[in-house]
Amino acid sequence: MASRRRCLQALALTRQAANFALNKPSSISFPNPHLNSNLSPTFLPIFTQSLSRSLPQWHHPRFFSSSGKEDDRASKDDSGVEEDEDEDDYDDDEVDYESESGEDESGLRSGGKRVYTPEEKEAEAANIGYKVVGPLTKGDDVFKPYEPVFAVVQIGSHQFKVSIGDAIFTERLKFCEVNDKLTLNKVLLLGSPSQTIIGRPIVPDAGVHAVVEEHALDAKVLIFKKKRRKNYRRTKGHRQELTKLRITDIQGIEKPENVPASKPSKAAKKEQEKVAATA
Repeated sequence: MASRRRCLQALALTRQAANFALNKPSSISFPNPHLNSNLSPTFLPIFTQSLSRSLPQWHHPRFFSSSGKEDDRASKDDSGVEEDEDEDDYDDDEVDYESESGEDESGLRSGGKRVYTPEEKEAEAANIGYKVVGPLTKGDDVFKPYEPVFAVVQIGSHQFKVSIGDAIFTERLKFCEVNDKLTLNKVLLLGSPSQTIIGRPIVPDAGVHAVVEEHALDAKVLIFKKKRRKNYRRTKGHRQELTKLRITDIQGIEKPENVPASKPSKAAKKEQEKVAATA
């Protein structure tokens, strides 16, 4: 009974302290006089102060008209619009800066194509094995008669045996257009009826001159892949870009003189025909 009485007393204390902290009259009456008589006047203020500190106090702003919320929302929307406008201005500034520069640090344009300087073009062409001399003009007499001389040249990773007047197809050459004159620098071997020059690996002071005739596409090659029992079939096509070169001259070797063969006379022809007929 004593423990039950203590529990009821503690419950009454907590409820009275809560009502006192919230400034509300106590709605609980205790008919037992022993419960009310045991409350000490000095204990209640201290207990209520500690309880009021521990209890959370909520403050909710209330609007008694719809204008308050609408004004708040309008102010938020206006601030958002201003921020968006500032961001747009910043983006425009960035675009203008990029458009004024035209190139970034890596040398790429906005379209994604790299811009080469003349020195870079010359160095890359020399690495492949050619040099662009210039466009072909009407007064240039580059096409010469046949001479019994041949050369082995390297263009990229391919080697070609060429003579004057031959046409070869190579992989697409950069930095050159149709009717441009080229000089093929990587000459591996030179040959004629009288001598042969072998390079180690390149013949010094030798060159093969050519003219770009056209840029074309090779025949289509089909790539077919299949995995059985997997319903997997893939077909792709590829056309390699090519450049057609016409060889005009070979330099770096002594060329034999072309002595035109004398034509036999008509009398000699008739005698040969008679001998052939009698035989």
